Amino acid sequence: MKRIYTLKAESISRMNWKESCTRVIEMEEDDSLYSLHLAIQKDVHFDNDHLFSFYVGRSWRNSIQSFTDDSWKESPDNFAEITLNQVYPLENKKLYYQFDFGDNWIFEIRKKRGSKDADPKVKYPRLVESIGPNPEQYPVYDEEDEEE
Repeated sequence: MKRIYTLKAESISRMNWKESCTRVIEMEEDDSLYSLHLAIQKDVHFDNDHLFSFYVGRSWRNSIQSFTDDSWKESPDNFAEITLNQVYPLENKKLYYQFDFGDNWIFEIRKKRGSKDADPKVKYPRLVESIGPNPEQYPVYDEEDEEE
């Protein structure tokens, strides 16, 4: 039986975004990083219209490994082939998801300890908790914002 991971995706960086946005998502252990990208996009109501990447490190600013460089031996440049069970466990490191390199949305991804059996009646990935409003992907700035 497939195992389910519970992942917490928290927005930690974006220029002019001051709200907290956390989404808790259940995913199958053999889901890919590309599937995680799509789940986050869907759960925060973003348009899937920009480049993205995943990184591993002790903090976002000090990430030490990109899944698109040669240090990720299993499958560089192919998020559809890198599965969650290949990524976890991350010993003393964190997983980061970066979307839209211009606006620089950064999400820290944390996996809840352990896993559970998949429920055959449930379609995964599924959103199990939503904390805070959806980020505004393309905010409209008024003149007051520009003066600050």
